[in-house]
Amino acid sequence: MYKKLFIAITVFAAALAVSGCSKNDKRSDAFGNFEAVETIVSSESSGKLVEFNVEEGSILDANYVAGYIDTVQLNLKKKQLEATKNLTRTKFKNVSSQIAVYQEQKRVALKERDRIERLLKDNAATGKQLDDINGNIDVINKQIAAVETQNNTTNEELKNYDVQIKQIEDQLGKSSIINPVKGTVIMKYVEPNEVVSFGKPLYKIADLSVMELRVYVSGTQLPEIKIGQNVKVLIDNGKDGFTNMEGEISWISSKAEFTPKIIQTKEERVNLVYAVKVRVKNDGAIKIGMPGEVVFK
Repeated sequence: MYKKLFIAITVFAAALAVSGCSKNDKRSDAFGNFEAVETIVSSESSGKLVEFNVEEGSILDANYVAGYIDTVQLNLKKKQLEATKNLTRTKFKNVSSQIAVYQEQKRVALKERDRIERLLKDNAATGKQLDDINGNIDVINKQIAAVETQNNTTNEELKNYDVQIKQIEDQLGKSSIINPVKGTVIMKYVEPNEVVSFGKPLYKIADLSVMELRVYVSGTQLPEIKIGQNVKVLIDNGKDGFTNMEGEISWISSKAEFTPKIIQTKEERVNLVYAVKVRVKNDGAIKIGMPGEVVFK
């Protein structure tokens, strides 16, 4: 009798286990892991990191000034360029004054030529006098042209200094470490007073307020889903429980691929599937890499 009772209990327990597995299979349509869009903030300048206000786990706003790189040499170079520009501007003014003198000489010479031409009509002047004054005017015109060429060269030098100063100002701006996006600092790579180079990673930041669950669906499931569709997302809550969350399909891959090895059984891993991203608002319970499940509504 006891033996029959034991067999009956064993069969009943197995039936419950199979039923539980069946319910769990029906509960979720896809499985995957959570991920976030991570941004690595790198140095845009080279030098000593004189200030760096970043700690792992801290939340930074967009455009927050996270630190500064030493700018002494850049400031000195800018002052040197500005001094040279001012000296060149003085030369530019001298050239302009010289042109004004030649213009006045030309005005007087033209007036004298008009007088000689009138006298020549009355036979009170000679042709040589007219030739001399015309030659003098030609010389003045050439002098004006030469000075204007020098003036244009000086003007181009001033423009060149302006460009160089703007380049220095751009480098000075890039010496400030500006946080590009609002998010949580995931990893910190450097410390204050370290010497960094252009392109060196400083820290990694990600917006954890919205996470993405990457799951994989079979070809037969594709007709059931579309971008913008609301779905139910399940995350582990204790040993056997789940927490329900709302999600929205944000991306569906256009190409099939083999199921990643981390997904289910070996038989399922050899099937072709499509990657799908589900966007989920995070209340702090979701962590990067955490497993999740999806139920398509």
